[in-house]
Amino acid sequence: MTKKLFLFDIDGTLLASGGAGWRALEAACMELFGTSNLDGIEIAGRTDSSIARQLYARRNEEATPENCARFYDSYLKHLTEFLPQTDGALLPGIVEMLDILKARPDCVLALLTGNLVRGAELKLTHYGLWEYFEFGAYADDHHDRNELGVFARTRAMEKHGTEFAPENILVLGDTPHDVACARAIGAKAVAIATGRHSRAELEACNPDLLFDDLSDVTAVLKLMDVN
Repeated sequence: MTKKLFLFDIDGTLLASGGAGWRALEAACMELFGTSNLDGIEIAGRTDSSIARQLYARRNEEATPENCARFYDSYLKHLTEFLPQTDGALLPGIVEMLDILKARPDCVLALLTGNLVRGAELKLTHYGLWEYFEFGAYADDHHDRNELGVFARTRAMEKHGTEFAPENILVLGDTPHDVACARAIGAKAVAIATGRHSRAELEACNPDLLFDDLSDVTAVLKLMDVN
């Protein structure tokens, strides 16, 4: 039996947090730097560790492990606070799709996300999705999103005792960075226009598959060769 590995982004792909993540970033910046201004900081599709590096660079400070740890602790504290206060939602078709894939022995579900592992757990637990995923690759692993696929493949092999060929790996995300991340490991890029980037912007990245959303689960699974 040939298995497929599905690597899901979180924000803009599985769910919309209603601004909880953004508000937590602003609050962390205010707490540590005395300003909530995030102008000039690239957020969408970037890892939390990349965001931290950008913030310290803007202040001409070194993003040492100690400095980054302080930022992460503050961000996660505020994320815990804001998640229950914001009107986020799961995106169309997500639960139905995850239920179908999770039940299949030939499908492996994992995360490939710019979130810290603790941030991913907080968000997905809040929205009832954490238990769907066996493992993940996170901002804790590397600040460069394009490096995360290697961690995901390694963990998949460790858990399943088999090397997943690139053609059997699908990276699902809502930004051009997700498409680039898929390309970095030769995987199939599945772009979904449910985040900040338009269909046209995603189409310009030449993903293997492009959807407005995942609401037509049967059609989406067929195009992803899950029959």
